[in-house]
Amino acid sequence: MNPKSASLNIIGLAFGILFGGVLGASNLHEYDTIHNMLSFEELDVFWFMASAIAVSAPLLWLLERRGVNTPFGGELSLSRSKPEARHIKGGALFGIGWAVAGTCPAPALVMLSSGALLSLVSIPGIFLGLHLRERQQRGDASAGDGEHRNLVSVSS
Repeated sequence: MNPKSASLNIIGLAFGILFGGVLGASNLHEYDTIHNMLSFEELDVFWFMASAIAVSAPLLWLLERRGVNTPFGGELSLSRSKPEARHIKGGALFGIGWAVAGTCPAPALVMLSSGALLSLVSIPGIFLGLHLRERQQRGDASAGDGEHRNLVSVSS
């Protein structure tokens, strides 16, 4: 591993730990917090997500417009795609899983680190869902965001 990759991994690990700390401090790894949010009894989580979007969206737009280079050495270029039926279906399936399990991937890891037994069901369920999606996607020409289709060439 080269020194640049190692330092990027350390930075990624540090931000992951900080993000996990924020999730834990916000109780976003607790089933009751998510249940109360989804039943509109507590709107704190919605405000938390809205504030993240309100800060990151204009900042990313500005950084992209100015042609800022990322730590990976390339110019920041955000991918954009038009909403399609598969996005709606995927979002609905994700939402159903989130409602049933009361968690999504990042908070599930926080659940595991906090000793919550639900994580022992949620984390394998996440990987099962990823595996099933991968199996379903094989041979599907519309897989992905469509951004990289022209990069693949088929030799005769």
